[in-house]
Amino acid sequence: MSEHTLKLRLKIELPDGTRLGYGKVDLLKAIQKEASISAAARALGMSYRRAWSLINEMNTHFAEPVVETHTGGARRGGAEVTSKGQYLIDCYELIQTQAEQATQELVAQLAAQLKLDD
Repeated sequence: MSEHTLKLRLKIELPDGTRLGYGKVDLLKAIQKEASISAAARALGMSYRRAWSLINEMNTHFAEPVVETHTGGARRGGAEVTSKGQYLIDCYELIQTQAEQATQELVAQLAAQLKLDD
């Protein structure tokens, strides 16, 4: 097993114990790509209900919504990541990158201790 098989995955715990991690960030990125909560959920292999629950949780915990939805009309429905949501994505990814850089040597040392499958 090489060092490339280990992956550092951060979760940031908010004051009430709610966590912000790669799953929620991946959902935001999927909404950006798909412009739809249901399409984003399908792309990630999760239920619409779960996706909506995660979005609602994020929208509740931040001062401004991270996702806005649109129903019917001229825009024909859909969802979009707000500027606050984009900030959350960017900030999380920067924290993740810096953590990976800071721990690269230790993660490699840990990987070297793993039992290799024969």
